[in-house]
Order: sequence, then structure tokens, then C-alpha cells
Amino acid sequence: MKPIAPIPFATLLIAASAACAQQSPPVPGSIHVTPQNFQLPEGGSCSGEIARYRAIQDNDLAMGHVAKSVYNQIKNEIAGAEKECAAGHDAKARSLITASKERHGYPTGL
Repeated sequence: MKPIAPIPFATLLIAASAACAQQSPPVPGSIHVTPQNFQLPEGGSCSGEIARYRAIQDNDLAMGHVAKSVYNQIKNEIAGAEKECAAGHDAKARSLITASKERHGYPTGL
């Protein structure tokens, strides 16, 4: 049996880099990341809660984490909460936001 010749290190590096280049592309929507300057709106009233939820939705849509149809549904739910908030029904507005978050899988206890 003939002995196997050692493989030069440079050949191993070329083979390894070729294998890396053939990996599958990232999943759509995972390429974008939240901008470094992203900051949630502040405020303790229902209007602050609504503004934060809207900012999260806009960011999730931009990143591809939420379908446009779901985004539109949430946008309508936010509009309902805004009407309650504008009418001075803080607790009702907050409960509408909480219900929307629960319905769409967002955390509510933060």
C-alpha cells in the first residue's frame, strides 16, 4: 500500500473557505437588525404605552418579523386603543393594548 502524502496547510485553508462560501443564505428578514439609535418612546400614560407598542410594530415590520397583514391588524387594534385613550379611558386603552400583545405573542409583563 502506498503511503498518503500530507496535505499542505494552504490547500486545507482553500478547501475550508470554499466550504464556507457554499453555505445557504440567511433567512429573509433576518438580515436587517434594529437600528443602533432605536429608542422606545417614554411616558407612563396610555399614550406612552401605545407609542411604545407602535414603535415595536414598525420595527418588527421593517425587520421582516411580522407579516404586513398582521401588522395592519395590529395597527387597527392600536387605533382602537388610541380612541379610548383620547377619551380619557386610560385603563380601557391599556387593556386593549395588552389584549393585542397577548393575541399576537408579545410579552405583557415587562
